[in-house]
Amino acid sequence: MNLIDSVGSLAAFFTTASFLPQAWHTFRTRDVSGISLSMYSLFTLGVALWLVYGLMLMAWPIIIANTITTSLALMILTMKLQYR
Repeated sequence: MNLIDSVGSLAAFFTTASFLPQAWHTFRTRDVSGISLSMYSLFTLGVALWLVYGLMLMAWPIIIANTITTSLALMILTMKLQYR
């Protein structure tokens, strides 16, 4: 793995890992009252577009991180719509 891939992998790991505590809390409590529907909708769309970008570049750190984050964000967005 070269330096560029290492930096990308570390960035992908930390940004995805930073999202996990919020996702875990939301799944555990089902409390979505503090989540903005518009913000989460835009966030989910943005992360999905990062995934598409990664796929177009075949950049595995971007693909893996954004697959995980898009999946979690979609689940939380679904909960926001379901439990509001």
